[in-house]
Amino acid sequence: MFQGNMGKMMKQVQQMQKRMAQLQEELNEMTVEASSGGGVVRVVANGKKEIVEIEIEKEALEDADVEMIQDLVLSAVNEALRRAEEMAAAEMQKITGGLNLPPGMV
Repeated sequence: MFQGNMGKMMKQVQQMQKRMAQLQEELNEMTVEASSGGGVVRVVANGKKEIVEIEIEKEALEDADVEMIQDLVLSAVNEALRRAEEMAAAEMQKITGGLNLPPGMV
């Protein structure tokens, strides 16, 4: 009886691993967006927590306060990465059913 349960559990683990690998591929295509300065800076990140796009309104550069632009970019990038992390965690939650797996497992 124990071997039957163990075999069933191993099959479930293998299915979960397969789905997690698929999710890793899907996360590369999923994106989130964040902006700062009322939309002056817009940043897009993918589900793998990579920045894939940064846009800065041309008007913001005309009055070029470099420190302000740098702060806006940092703010938008950090928010985009936070959202990407949340998106990835939410997608992983769907697969694991709420199991708290260590970061290296995903």
